[in-house]
Amino acid sequence: MKKINILITIIILSSFSLTAQNKDTKKADKHFARFEFIEAAEDYKKLVEDGKADTYVYKRLADSYYNIFNTVEAERWYAKALESSQDPETIYKYSQMLKANGKYEESNQQMAKFASMRPGDDRAVAFKQNPDYLPKILEKGKKFNVQNMGFNSQVSDFGGTFKDGKLYITSARNSNRRTYGWNEQPFLDIYTLTKNSDGTYQPAVLLDDKINTKYHEGIVSFSPDGNTMYFSRESFFEKIYEKDSITKNRYSVLHLFRAKKSGANWDNVEGFPMNSKNYSIKNPSVSSDGKTIYFASDMPNGYGGFDIYKANINDDGSLGEPVNLGQKVNTEGQEMFPYISDNGTLYFSSNGHLGLGGLDVFHTKEIDGKIAPIRNIGIPVNSNADDFAFHLDEETGEGFVSSNREGGVGSDDIYAIKKLQPLCDVLITATVTDIKTGKPLNAATVTLNDEQGNKVVSKVTNTDGTAEFIVECSKNSVLEVSVDGYESRQVAVKGTEEEEVNVPIALDPIEKLIAADRIELAPIYFDFDKSNITSQAAFELDKLVQIMNKYPELVISATSHTDSRGSASYNERLSDRRAKTTVQYVISKGIDKSRITGMGKGESEPKVDCGTNCTEDEHQLNRRSEFIIVSGSPQAQ
Repeated sequence: MKKINILITIIILSSFSLTAQNKDTKKADKHFARFEFIEAAEDYKKLVEDGKADTYVYKRLADSYYNIFNTVEAERWYAKALESSQDPETIYKYSQMLKANGKYEESNQQMAKFASMRPGDDRAVAFKQNPDYLPKILEKGKKFNVQNMGFNSQVSDFGGTFKDGKLYITSARNSNRRTYGWNEQPFLDIYTLTKNSDGTYQPAVLLDDKINTKYHEGIVSFSPDGNTMYFSRESFFEKIYEKDSITKNRYSVLHLFRAKKSGANWDNVEGFPMNSKNYSIKNPSVSSDGKTIYFASDMPNGYGGFDIYKANINDDGSLGEPVNLGQKVNTEGQEMFPYISDNGTLYFSSNGHLGLGGLDVFHTKEIDGKIAPIRNIGIPVNSNADDFAFHLDEETGEGFVSSNREGGVGSDDIYAIKKLQPLCDVLITATVTDIKTGKPLNAATVTLNDEQGNKVVSKVTNTDGTAEFIVECSKNSVLEVSVDGYESRQVAVKGTEEEEVNVPIALDPIEKLIAADRIELAPIYFDFDKSNITSQAAFELDKLVQIMNKYPELVISATSHTDSRGSASYNERLSDRRAKTTVQYVISKGIDKSRITGMGKGESEPKVDCGTNCTEDEHQLNRRSEFIIVSGSPQAQ
């Protein structure tokens, strides 16, 4: 016990040394106190390299980068500081840097920790007020009309693949089959139904014994020309199964097959090499170009039970290596019944994503090799039961979904669906052009930000000057565009439920910002009583950096102003900090420190002379920065 107490005492005493200045940090602290954050960061990093770093150094290093809006490095060193300290404010700043770098899940985790430590903080309260997911799903409104089909039986019927005038379904209605233990229904077979001119269907016809066996067959998919059918079949047919040594029960898996059309029938049925006795492959869906097949499998190294995979269909008909669609699609639960539509939208069923109960239908799309956000398709397609085997003709808006919801005819029923409204993903197409010539600008960087200014993703325009983004409908966004030689722009995109939004963005040459005696940027505003560079300030200052890079003789004096709140002497010190922070940001972007100086003007030169009756907007106009040309003006050349 005595040894334990001594050890605890040593740890406590050591912790004090980790959170205070010392002789090693003196030089760096001096730079930090002078708002020389670049030099401070260099000195703190030297301490790290020399093995003299502690929590205090990591925190100061992170703060140095935070103040000049170097979000990547700030994130890195806040994380390091938090390894040995759980300071709430450090946690909050860390969460903000994670968010700025697009790491929303990690950011939310840190915010949850912050909220638990400071539950009364307004930032914590706002975070905890985020609404539950269920109302969001229910409030989407009915995007589809759903109607039970008249051909359903008293047993399980599901699927619904329409090809060459015939509807292919899977059903347990064949009473000549023996039943299986899962639900005491007959084994599943594949049937076809022909649609009448009035929309009804003729009686279901059983496919021949080249396809159907005395064991299970699943839903089908076709090559674009309709001459190849893909389906799953139980491995008992191939005498592949595992036998329990104790119970003597036999356990099969599902294998993937294809068949070739031969007149009105199907023949040449063969399995694929990827089939295994150790896992199942089921629910095939072939892309509209016939080059990719999607399926569900519980093969090893997945994320949960069944995952969604895809594989290339080679020219000789063989399949490439299966590729797991990743953790954004697949969860620790079950993801099954993928359907890839003509426009590349992937629909699938899952009980791992947030839904209404059982299996819900979700949809997403792959853009530039990345999966768009996973969306619950909403009611009435989804219910609190299992909803699966979704198929949709994107052109007609008609399709099918299967469900075991209440009110059906059998255990699983097939429902016809008709799309009434667009689904909730919006395609934003930004087109960037030269404002004078109208010509498209290639290789412009377009960044999609959310309404709070957090970066979501950046893309580069193609030769047509376009870049595409998928966003959630009804959410406001901001597009930020930059390219060498032109003034950067930010364009607000109002949230909508339209499927596509085209955003033209015409850019002025960067020289438009150069006046006779100053660089005319949009005002560099600071938050009340703050001096750190914000994302909006960084956007404007990057324009100044671009101009100074283009005109190397240009020398700038940055002046900072405050509003009238606070004493004159305090405001003078505050404005001086803001000016120095502004200068530090510009230097951090590679501009020589001899080319830019900073000076605080306090409240002595208000933009709006409103005395003691200023509105909040007027106060913000007064706390600004301006950029005066000292020498090297391009207009004088």
